[in-house]
Amino acid sequence: MKRKIAAIFAADIAGYSRLVAEDEEETLRRLASYREVVDDFIAKAGGRIFNTAGDAVLAEFPSAVDAVRCAIDIQESLRTRNMAYPPSRQMSFRIGITIGDVVERDGDLLGDGVNIAARLEGLAEVGGICVSRAVHEQVANKLSVQFADIGAQEVKNIPTPVHAYMVAMRRGDGSYATPQIKRVAKAAAAPNWMWPLVVGVVSVVAIGVGGFLYFAKLETTKAPAIAATAPSPSPTMAAKAPMPMPAPSAAPMAGKFPADSVPFINERVRNYLAGDYSAAGDYKAFALNVGGFTGSALNLPNEEAARNAALDQCQKRADAAQSPRRCELYAVGNNVVYTRGKPPMPPQPFVRHDAMTERAFASKDFPMVRDPAKVRLENMFVPAAKSRSVALGPGGQYFMVMGASSADDAARRSLESCGAIAGVACLVVAVDENFVVPIPTLLRITGFFHAASNASIVADARDEVVRKLADGMGWNAVAVGTAGRPGLGLKAADEQSAVNSALADCAKHDSDCHVIAIGPFTVGPIN
Repeated sequence: MKRKIAAIFAADIAGYSRLVAEDEEETLRRLASYREVVDDFIAKAGGRIFNTAGDAVLAEFPSAVDAVRCAIDIQESLRTRNMAYPPSRQMSFRIGITIGDVVERDGDLLGDGVNIAARLEGLAEVGGICVSRAVHEQVANKLSVQFADIGAQEVKNIPTPVHAYMVAMRRGDGSYATPQIKRVAKAAAAPNWMWPLVVGVVSVVAIGVGGFLYFAKLETTKAPAIAATAPSPSPTMAAKAPMPMPAPSAAPMAGKFPADSVPFINERVRNYLAGDYSAAGDYKAFALNVGGFTGSALNLPNEEAARNAALDQCQKRADAAQSPRRCELYAVGNNVVYTRGKPPMPPQPFVRHDAMTERAFASKDFPMVRDPAKVRLENMFVPAAKSRSVALGPGGQYFMVMGASSADDAARRSLESCGAIAGVACLVVAVDENFVVPIPTLLRITGFFHAASNASIVADARDEVVRKLADGMGWNAVAVGTAGRPGLGLKAADEQSAVNSALADCAKHDSDCHVIAIGPFTVGPIN
């Protein structure tokens, strides 16, 4: 880890959950388009995006001037784009900027600078920019920008008030809007006469609870919640299904936390678990969901507090990214309490590149999913940063991982999450810009092909088909006739050649032959 001073930029979309609820596909499509604008301006201004989650963007800049100039350019560009939509469907960002001391860990930034930028973003108006006093001091005499001093603002989880300024944004007619001051309401102080009563009540309750726990020796359990402290993964998308939460209990366990066996997480989180988490003393807990969102709590007063804090952190982060999955406790202390075990996985290697069958990814050709899923892939997967991967389950379940540290990491994580959802091993279909398995186009894909259990093939021939298909390279096709005798087309240079060879081979042993499989998929007639 290394420390540095950086200008931190935090942005997210105002009313994003409402926009998604009203029209998910259109909102996701526009989000991808608007993110291209945001990402392009950040790159041109010398900034670096270090974290994203759903509609949120966190970036660092070498100077406050660059960050503010970039934020103004983004807001003015998006204001122009929003003019094409009615007010209820406009997609506007709030942006917060501060200068702060941050810690860099594996490319991610952590610390008060990041937290304050996020709180300033919450103070900003819709389509506006809110900056800290440090940023105002750096920018005031260098940019032709008008500011409104909104004074010291009390914000969540920051112990001291943050002195903030609103940037006056230009309206469509060229005039400048007057920012509206936001202040967080303070709770009224309790009258002095109440304190003796409060102390007395608390003391009585504490004595009662302590005695009750001592004699009953009750074990406390967690309350459901969600969010994350450990570094967050890039946004993911999957078919939705509710996941029940167990209520595990933990017994002390000595030794190092088994970070290598934790599913769904990226390498930054794994390194955190192997280092900071494993080394920390009790009380601590770690929570996750199948989408890869995590939460952790270290050095809390008791086990229940650690459980609840880890779950709460994980769920908040998952909710912010619109993840439909609930967070669950994975570990309390160094003891794994996760009841689901490891997700089903295919044998390695997870991806085998083959120049004969790989081709450019096209959302419209993605197999076994409906049109709304293809729209999500087009809007989320196609424009996403490398490394990215999509895994597919035999029932049409799918899971995509974007912005991973490597293609191997993306493939593993997409398979783990897809497998947990599907309940069986999934298949990596695409990595970065390419389909990495043969995608049939001559016939309609109907499912996954497993020769060993396929009822169309006569039983005494299945093992031989499995053996001959084991290599899997090139285009392969399987045909059968009325008696179930198989014919194979192996290692062909193209789909049509494999189909022709399979039909010709089948005709030697059977009649009325038809193709039942191409590559890893079962196929049928195109309707």
